Amino acid sequence: MDAIHIRGGKALFGETRIQGSKNAVLPLMAAALLIEDVCMIENCPCISDVYHMQQLLNGIGCKVKCTGHVMTIDARNIEEDIMAGENVTGMRSSIMLLGAMLGRVGTITMDYPGGCVIGERPIDLHLNALRKMGVSILEKESCFTAKVRTLEGTVIRLPISSVGATENIVLAAVMAKGVTVLQNAAKEPEIVTLCEFLREAGAVIEGIGGSSLIIQGGHALHGIRFRVPSDRIVAGTYLMSVMGTGGHIFLEDAPIAQMRSMLKVAEEMGAEIDISREGISVIADADKRALSYLKTEVYPGFPTDMQSPLMAALSTARGVSVIEETIFENRFRIVDQLKKMGACIELQGNRQAVIVGVDSLLGCEVAAEELRGGAALVIAGCMALGETVVTNRHFIERGYEDICRDYQNLGADIYIG
Repeated sequence: MDAIHIRGGKALFGETRIQGSKNAVLPLMAAALLIEDVCMIENCPCISDVYHMQQLLNGIGCKVKCTGHVMTIDARNIEEDIMAGENVTGMRSSIMLLGAMLGRVGTITMDYPGGCVIGERPIDLHLNALRKMGVSILEKESCFTAKVRTLEGTVIRLPISSVGATENIVLAAVMAKGVTVLQNAAKEPEIVTLCEFLREAGAVIEGIGGSSLIIQGGHALHGIRFRVPSDRIVAGTYLMSVMGTGGHIFLEDAPIAQMRSMLKVAEEMGAEIDISREGISVIADADKRALSYLKTEVYPGFPTDMQSPLMAALSTARGVSVIEETIFENRFRIVDQLKKMGACIELQGNRQAVIVGVDSLLGCEVAAEELRGGAALVIAGCMALGETVVTNRHFIERGYEDICRDYQNLGADIYIG
């Protein structure tokens, strides 16, 4: 059965190691397309999104293999420029292959990318930016074709700070003729990781970590060995789990510098945080404080991917909490599922949720509808009295290598059945 079973209502105690970052490794796999050589990516998470990206790369002629948590990508031969099917339509991150393919072979035909149901996330930002670099794009009902003879460096200012558009522009710009200046670039850690990967491979990129990137295109790239950083959202999920249940956990290899906004929120809720070189220790009381107001923001603000896990934890907080969602308009899809478990949450439009803490949640069957909301339902199951069954676990497996293993390490009574 495609379900996760949790017998909740008890505090979490234990430690677990944080896996490699989903949002970092997928752009690195796309970047490897630009390199006519072999790359090795260490600490690669074994998740379904990585598998789908691997299938896409193999489908166009790359040789991609995974041994444990080490991925080898041989991109010396590209034999195909068409990307279609479920691996594209089922994964939003497939769009980043657009910039990589244009940089490598100058053409690509692909289905429109799919993924979760958290918002529209149109690709107009990507296409308009690439047009400024000389790319011609023919859009059809279910797919589009992009072609360019020579990518031209230029000045591009994004109207909004988009992670995906920033990744596509960077991937194209490292192979362009001349200099590209990208203004209002996203500053998320995943962008920094992508730029560091490309720089180690021979690209010339200035301003890494800032909102303005300067990319000198046309430099030859070579194969490298690169380690993926730990996943800040996975670590944040387990952080919010202990905030919901109470207890004492240790998150080994948690990316501390990337989690400042999450740790600040946990402390505001009453957690005791201890940071060391090895990771993060969290002591929390189930009787946590509400948050009077919090809004999601681009990095380094509180991440939208953490909004649903936070909402689950706040559902039993003492007092009234208000969350404003500023990134994706459908991030509150989890609300109806939490209310089935006894949560008291009222929506004000599709951008604000008011959460009145209740004494406890009650286990029942709930359905994951997207990745982070699915993980949040597992948090709610750990908090709830009785048994919770979370169906559609395939959504969760897009970003969590083995969520049941990790929660078992933290003392949860959880299994797949």
